[in-house]
Amino acid sequence: MKLFATLSIAMGLVFASSARRAEDLTVATAPPVVVKTVPQAGAADVDPALKSISVTFSKDMQDESWSWVKLSDESFPKLDGKPKYDKDKRTCSLPVKLEPGTSYAIWLNSEKFDNFKDADGRAAIPYLLVFETKKKD
Repeated sequence: MKLFATLSIAMGLVFASSARRAEDLTVATAPPVVVKTVPQAGAADVDPALKSISVTFSKDMQDESWSWVKLSDESFPKLDGKPKYDKDKRTCSLPVKLEPGTSYAIWLNSEKFDNFKDADGRAAIPYLLVFETKKKD
C-alpha cells in the first residue's frame, strides 16, 4: 500500500507539471525524461554481478547533480562508489554491489529530491526503477 501511495504522489507530480499549455511545450522547454535504464525497469532476472545501474535521459544533464532516492533501506542497493555522468552528458551511472534474489526499487528524482536536472536547470520527471536479481544457482 505504501508503494501505491508513493506512486500516486509521483503521478500527481507528473500531471501537475504537465499542466502547461500544450502549445507552450517544445522539446527545448520540456523537462527531461528517462528514456533507458540498465537494468531495464521490470526485469526479474538481473545478474547480481552487475557493477552499476545507469539511467539515460532525453536531454543533456547538469554534471554533478543527481537524486538516486531510497524508497526503503531494504530496496536500495549497496553503493560501491559515487555516481557520474558519461561523456554523452545524458547517462548517469551508480556503482553498486547487488545481492542475489533481491528486489530493488530506486526513485530517479522524487517529490522531495529533484537534482537530476537538464543543462537549463529543469528537473527530470520522477521515475521509479524496480528490478529483481536472479537467485543463487
